[in-house]
Amino acid sequence: MRYGHVAGIDRPVARVVLGSTSFAQGRADLAKDLIETYLAAGGNIVDTAAIYGGGWSDRNIGEWLRTGGRREDILILSKGAHHDSRGDRVSATEISYDLGLSLERMGTDHVDLYVLHRDDPNVHVSEVMNTLHHHHARGRIRAIGGSNWSIPRIEEANAYARQHDLVQFSASSPNIALAVAKEPMWANCISISGDEASKAWYGSHAMPLFSWSSQAGGFFSGRFSRDDHSNADMVRVYYNDENWARYDRAVTFGNELGLTPTQVALAWVLNQPGLQTHALVGPATVEELQSSLAVADLELSPEQVRWLSHGDL
Repeated sequence: MRYGHVAGIDRPVARVVLGSTSFAQGRADLAKDLIETYLAAGGNIVDTAAIYGGGWSDRNIGEWLRTGGRREDILILSKGAHHDSRGDRVSATEISYDLGLSLERMGTDHVDLYVLHRDDPNVHVSEVMNTLHHHHARGRIRAIGGSNWSIPRIEEANAYARQHDLVQFSASSPNIALAVAKEPMWANCISISGDEASKAWYGSHAMPLFSWSSQAGGFFSGRFSRDDHSNADMVRVYYNDENWARYDRAVTFGNELGLTPTQVALAWVLNQPGLQTHALVGPATVEELQSSLAVADLELSPEQVRWLSHGDL
Protein backbone atom coordinates (compact mmCIF):
# COMPACT_ATOMS: atom_id res chain seq x y z
CA MET A 1 0.00 0.00 0.00
CA ARG A 2 1.21 3.49 -0.83
CA TYR A 3 0.35 6.49 1.32
CA GLY A 4 0.04 10.24 1.09
CA HIS A 5 -0.10 13.20 3.45
CA VAL A 6 -3.21 15.28 4.12
CA ALA A 7 -2.70 18.47 6.13
CA GLY A 8 -4.47 18.13 9.46
CA ILE A 9 -4.19 14.34 9.65
CA ASP A 10 -1.27 13.21 11.75
CA ARG A 11 -0.46 9.97 9.96
CA PRO A 12 -0.05 8.73 6.39
CA VAL A 13 -3.27 8.17 4.45
CA ALA A 14 -3.67 5.10 2.25
CA ARG A 15 -3.93 5.84 -1.47
CA VAL A 16 -6.68 3.23 -1.96
CA VAL A 17 -9.72 4.26 0.08
CA LEU A 18 -12.36 1.72 1.12
CA GLY A 19 -15.81 2.91 0.11
CA SER A 20 -18.83 1.84 2.15
CA THR A 21 -21.71 2.01 -0.32
CA SER A 22 -22.18 -1.76 0.02
CA PHE A 23 -22.54 -1.51 3.81
CA ALA A 24 -26.31 -1.81 3.56
CA GLN A 25 -28.91 -2.72 6.17
CA GLY A 26 -28.34 -6.29 7.27
CA ARG A 27 -24.80 -6.35 5.84
CA ALA A 28 -22.81 -5.81 9.04
CA ASP A 29 -20.91 -9.07 8.45
CA LEU A 30 -19.91 -7.98 4.95
CA ALA A 31 -18.82 -4.60 6.27
CA LYS A 32 -16.66 -6.30 8.89
CA ASP A 33 -15.08 -8.64 6.34
CA LEU A 34 -14.32 -5.78 3.96
CA ILE A 35 -12.85 -3.54 6.66
CA GLU A 36 -10.65 -6.28 8.10
CA THR A 37 -9.46 -7.47 4.67
CA TYR A 38 -8.60 -3.87 3.81
CA LEU A 39 -6.75 -3.23 7.08
CA ALA A 40 -4.76 -6.45 6.67
CA ALA A 41 -3.52 -5.16 3.31
CA GLY A 42 -2.26 -1.93 4.85
CA GLY A 43 -5.31 0.23 4.19
CA ASN A 44 -6.35 2.71 6.84
CA ILE A 45 -9.14 5.02 5.59
CA VAL A 46 -12.84 4.30 5.11
CA ASP A 47 -15.17 6.55 3.14
CA THR A 48 -18.73 7.05 4.37
CA ALA A 49 -21.52 9.64 4.33
CA ALA A 50 -24.68 10.44 6.23
CA ILE A 51 -26.81 9.59 3.18
CA TYR A 52 -25.16 6.30 2.21
CA GLY A 53 -27.50 3.37 2.56
CA GLY A 54 -30.01 5.44 4.49
CA GLY A 55 -27.45 5.76 7.26
CA TRP A 56 -26.42 2.11 7.30
CA SER A 57 -22.89 2.76 6.07
CA ASP A 58 -22.29 4.82 9.20
CA ARG A 59 -24.13 2.35 11.42
CA ASN A 60 -22.17 -0.65 10.14
CA ILE A 61 -18.88 1.14 10.69
CA GLY A 62 -20.13 1.87 14.20
CA GLU A 63 -21.08 -1.78 14.67
CA TRP A 64 -17.57 -2.83 13.68
CA LEU A 65 -16.14 -0.36 16.19
CA ARG A 66 -18.47 -1.61 18.93
CA THR A 67 -17.62 -5.28 18.33
CA GLY A 68 -13.86 -5.26 18.46
CA GLY A 69 -12.72 -2.77 15.83
CA ARG A 70 -10.25 -0.20 17.09
CA ARG A 71 -10.86 3.45 16.25
CA GLU A 72 -7.13 4.07 16.12
CA ASP A 73 -6.82 1.55 13.27
CA ILE A 74 -8.90 3.55 10.82
CA LEU A 75 -9.20 7.05 9.51
CA ILE A 76 -12.75 8.08 8.65
CA LEU A 77 -13.54 10.18 5.59
CA SER A 78 -17.12 11.33 6.07
CA LYS A 79 -19.24 13.53 3.85
CA GLY A 80 -22.26 15.75 4.34
CA ALA A 81 -24.43 18.51 2.87
CA HIS A 82 -25.77 16.42 -0.01
CA HIS A 83 -28.82 17.93 -1.67
CA ASP A 84 -32.26 16.39 -1.21
CA SER A 85 -35.68 16.74 -2.84
CA ARG A 86 -35.95 20.28 -1.47
CA GLY A 87 -32.74 21.40 -3.15
CA ASP A 88 -29.23 22.32 -2.03
CA ARG A 89 -28.20 21.77 1.59
CA VAL A 90 -24.91 23.66 1.82
CA SER A 91 -25.63 25.67 4.96
CA ALA A 92 -24.43 25.91 8.54
CA THR A 93 -27.52 24.07 9.79
CA GLU A 94 -27.34 21.18 7.34
CA ILE A 95 -23.57 20.71 7.59
CA SER A 96 -23.80 20.55 11.38
CA TYR A 97 -26.81 18.23 11.25
CA ASP A 98 -25.15 15.72 8.92
CA LEU A 99 -21.90 15.71 10.86
CA GLY A 100 -23.66 15.19 14.17
CA LEU A 101 -25.78 12.39 12.72
CA SER A 102 -22.76 10.53 11.38
CA LEU A 103 -20.82 10.87 14.63
CA GLU A 104 -23.79 9.51 16.58
CA ARG A 105 -24.36 6.58 14.24
CA MET A 106 -20.69 5.57 14.25
CA GLY A 107 -20.26 6.12 17.97
CA THR A 108 -17.14 8.23 17.55
CA ASP A 109 -16.29 11.76 18.64
CA HIS A 110 -14.54 12.84 15.44
CA VAL A 111 -13.96 12.20 11.76
CA ASP A 112 -10.52 12.60 10.27
CA LEU A 113 -11.50 14.18 6.96
CA TYR A 114 -14.87 15.87 6.45
CA VAL A 115 -15.86 16.58 2.87
CA LEU A 116 -18.89 18.43 1.49
CA HIS A 117 -20.65 16.44 -1.25
CA ARG A 118 -21.46 19.51 -3.32
CA ASP A 119 -21.06 23.25 -3.48
CA ASP A 120 -23.74 25.91 -3.68
CA PRO A 121 -22.22 29.05 -5.22
CA ASN A 122 -25.15 31.06 -3.85
CA VAL A 123 -23.85 30.47 -0.32
CA HIS A 124 -20.98 32.73 0.68
CA VAL A 125 -17.83 30.87 1.62
CA SER A 126 -17.86 32.60 5.00
CA GLU A 127 -20.83 30.50 6.14
CA VAL A 128 -19.21 27.27 5.01
CA MET A 129 -15.74 27.95 6.40
CA ASN A 130 -16.93 29.40 9.71
CA THR A 131 -19.13 26.34 10.24
CA LEU A 132 -16.41 23.85 9.41
CA HIS A 133 -13.92 25.72 11.58
CA HIS A 134 -16.40 25.67 14.48
CA HIS A 135 -16.42 21.87 14.41
CA HIS A 136 -12.68 21.66 13.75
CA ALA A 137 -11.95 23.82 16.79
CA ARG A 138 -14.06 21.48 18.93
CA GLY A 139 -12.18 18.40 17.75
CA ARG A 140 -14.98 16.88 15.68
CA ILE A 141 -13.05 17.27 12.40
CA ARG A 142 -9.31 16.92 11.78
CA ALA A 143 -9.21 18.10 8.14
CA ILE A 144 -11.72 19.40 5.59
CA GLY A 145 -12.31 19.26 1.86
CA GLY A 146 -14.83 19.72 -0.90
CA SER A 147 -16.24 17.20 -3.35
CA ASN A 148 -17.30 18.64 -6.70
CA TRP A 149 -16.04 22.10 -5.77
CA SER A 150 -14.59 24.19 -8.57
CA ILE A 151 -11.04 25.47 -8.26
CA PRO A 152 -12.17 29.13 -8.09
CA ARG A 153 -14.46 28.31 -5.16
CA ILE A 154 -11.72 26.37 -3.38
CA GLU A 155 -9.41 29.35 -3.85
CA GLU A 156 -12.10 31.71 -2.54
CA ALA A 157 -12.80 29.50 0.47
CA ASN A 158 -9.15 29.12 1.40
CA ALA A 159 -8.44 32.82 0.90
CA TYR A 160 -11.26 33.62 3.34
CA ALA A 161 -9.92 31.03 5.79
CA ARG A 162 -6.41 32.51 5.67
CA GLN A 163 -7.75 36.01 6.23
CA HIS A 164 -9.68 34.89 9.30
CA ASP A 165 -7.25 32.29 10.67
CA LEU A 166 -9.59 29.36 10.00
CA VAL A 167 -8.94 25.79 8.94
CA GLN A 168 -8.51 25.51 5.17
CA PHE A 169 -9.53 22.90 2.63
CA SER A 170 -6.63 20.44 2.48
CA ALA A 171 -8.19 17.94 0.05
CA SER A 172 -10.49 17.87 -2.94
CA SER A 173 -12.69 15.08 -4.28
CA PRO A 174 -13.58 15.35 -7.95
CA ASN A 175 -13.93 12.43 -10.34
CA ILE A 176 -10.72 11.20 -11.94
CA ALA A 177 -10.89 8.12 -14.15
CA LEU A 178 -9.27 6.71 -17.26
CA ALA A 179 -12.60 7.01 -19.07
CA VAL A 180 -13.33 10.71 -19.58
CA ALA A 181 -16.93 11.64 -18.77
CA LYS A 182 -18.73 13.42 -21.62
CA GLU A 183 -21.04 15.01 -19.06
CA PRO A 184 -21.58 14.57 -15.31
CA MET A 185 -23.16 11.33 -14.17
CA TRP A 186 -25.06 13.39 -11.58
CA ALA A 187 -25.98 17.06 -11.50
CA ASN A 188 -23.37 19.55 -10.28
CA CYS A 189 -20.55 17.01 -10.25
CA ILE A 190 -17.03 17.78 -11.42
CA SER A 191 -14.64 15.50 -13.29
CA ILE A 192 -11.05 16.47 -14.07
CA SER A 193 -10.19 13.23 -15.89
CA GLY A 194 -9.22 15.01 -19.10
CA ASP A 195 -8.72 18.48 -17.63
CA GLU A 196 -4.98 19.09 -17.74
CA ALA A 197 -5.28 22.68 -16.50
CA SER A 198 -7.05 21.56 -13.32
CA LYS A 199 -4.53 18.78 -12.78
CA ALA A 200 -1.73 21.33 -13.12
CA TRP A 201 -3.37 23.55 -10.48
CA TYR A 202 -3.71 20.68 -8.02
CA GLY A 203 -0.13 19.66 -8.66
CA SER A 204 1.22 23.17 -8.14
CA HIS A 205 -0.78 23.53 -4.91
CA ALA A 206 0.13 20.02 -3.68
CA MET A 207 -3.51 19.37 -2.81
CA PRO A 208 -4.43 15.68 -2.42
CA LEU A 209 -7.21 14.37 -4.64
CA PHE A 210 -9.74 11.73 -3.62
CA SER A 211 -11.37 10.38 -6.76
CA TRP A 212 -14.94 9.12 -6.65
CA SER A 213 -15.98 6.64 -9.39
CA SER A 214 -12.29 5.99 -9.86
CA GLN A 215 -13.10 2.94 -12.00
CA ALA A 216 -15.62 4.87 -14.12
CA GLY A 217 -18.69 3.18 -12.74
CA GLY A 218 -17.64 -0.23 -14.05
CA PHE A 219 -16.93 0.91 -17.61
CA PHE A 220 -13.79 -1.27 -17.69
CA SER A 221 -15.43 -4.30 -16.05
CA GLY A 222 -16.40 -6.07 -19.26
CA ARG A 223 -20.10 -5.75 -18.47
CA PHE A 224 -20.52 -3.14 -21.22
CA SER A 225 -19.74 -3.17 -24.92
CA ARG A 226 -19.93 -0.84 -27.89
CA ASP A 227 -23.10 -2.55 -29.09
CA ASP A 228 -24.86 -2.81 -25.73
CA HIS A 229 -26.82 0.38 -25.08
CA SER A 230 -29.05 -1.02 -22.33
CA ASN A 231 -27.57 1.21 -19.60
CA ALA A 232 -28.66 4.69 -20.60
CA ASP A 233 -26.50 6.47 -18.02
CA MET A 234 -23.32 4.68 -19.07
CA VAL A 235 -24.07 5.45 -22.72
CA ARG A 236 -24.75 9.10 -21.90
CA VAL A 237 -21.61 9.59 -19.84
CA TYR A 238 -18.93 7.29 -21.24
CA TYR A 239 -19.81 5.88 -24.65
CA ASN A 240 -17.67 7.45 -27.36
CA ASP A 241 -14.83 6.35 -29.62
CA GLU A 242 -12.15 7.85 -27.38
CA ASN A 243 -13.26 5.95 -24.28
CA TRP A 244 -13.65 2.66 -26.15
CA ALA A 245 -10.11 3.15 -27.44
CA ARG A 246 -8.99 3.63 -23.82
CA TYR A 247 -10.82 0.43 -22.92
CA ASP A 248 -9.00 -1.43 -25.70
CA ARG A 249 -5.64 -0.12 -24.52
CA ALA A 250 -6.45 -1.16 -20.94
CA VAL A 251 -7.20 -4.67 -22.22
CA THR A 252 -3.92 -4.79 -24.15
CA PHE A 253 -1.89 -3.41 -21.24
CA GLY A 254 -3.61 -5.73 -18.78
CA ASN A 255 -2.93 -8.79 -20.90
CA GLU A 256 0.78 -7.98 -20.81
CA LEU A 257 0.80 -7.74 -17.00
CA GLY A 258 -1.85 -10.30 -16.10
CA LEU A 259 -4.31 -7.63 -14.96
CA THR A 260 -7.94 -6.93 -15.71
CA PRO A 261 -8.91 -3.70 -17.49
CA THR A 262 -10.51 -2.49 -14.25
CA GLN A 263 -7.24 -3.00 -12.38
CA VAL A 264 -5.38 -1.11 -15.09
CA ALA A 265 -7.88 1.76 -14.86
CA LEU A 266 -7.39 1.95 -11.09
CA ALA A 267 -3.60 1.91 -11.44
CA TRP A 268 -3.91 4.78 -13.93
CA VAL A 269 -5.68 6.90 -11.29
CA LEU A 270 -3.07 6.12 -8.66
CA ASN A 271 -0.15 7.04 -10.92
CA GLN A 272 -1.05 10.51 -12.16
CA PRO A 273 2.25 12.36 -12.71
CA GLY A 274 2.79 15.19 -10.26
CA LEU A 275 -0.38 14.48 -8.29
CA GLN A 276 -1.19 12.83 -4.97
CA THR A 277 -4.22 10.81 -5.98
CA HIS A 278 -6.30 8.61 -3.72
CA ALA A 279 -8.87 6.30 -5.31
CA LEU A 280 -12.18 5.53 -3.65
CA VAL A 281 -13.25 1.96 -4.44
CA GLY A 282 -16.67 0.52 -3.65
CA PRO A 283 -16.36 -3.28 -3.55
CA ALA A 284 -19.49 -5.38 -3.20
CA THR A 285 -17.47 -8.48 -2.23
CA VAL A 286 -14.17 -9.32 -0.59
CA GLU A 287 -12.97 -10.63 -3.96
CA GLU A 288 -13.64 -7.27 -5.63
CA LEU A 289 -11.72 -5.52 -2.86
CA GLN A 290 -8.78 -7.90 -3.22
CA SER A 291 -8.72 -7.21 -6.96
CA SER A 292 -8.36 -3.48 -6.27
CA LEU A 293 -5.77 -3.97 -3.55
CA ALA A 294 -3.66 -6.05 -5.93
CA VAL A 295 -2.64 -2.89 -7.82
CA ALA A 296 -2.24 -0.59 -4.81
CA ASP A 297 1.55 -0.78 -5.16
CA LEU A 298 1.75 -0.99 -8.95
CA GLU A 299 3.81 1.85 -10.39
CA LEU A 300 3.22 3.08 -13.94
CA SER A 301 5.61 5.36 -15.77
CA PRO A 302 4.40 8.75 -17.05
CA GLU A 303 4.73 7.31 -20.56
CA GLN A 304 2.46 4.38 -19.71
CA VAL A 305 -0.10 6.72 -18.15
CA ARG A 306 -0.02 8.91 -21.25
CA TRP A 307 -0.35 5.92 -23.59
CA LEU A 308 -3.38 4.59 -21.73
CA SER A 309 -4.98 8.02 -22.05
CA HIS A 310 -4.05 8.95 -25.60
CA GLY A 311 -2.41 6.04 -27.36
CA ASP A 312 0.45 6.61 -29.77
CA LEU A 313 0.77 10.29 -30.64
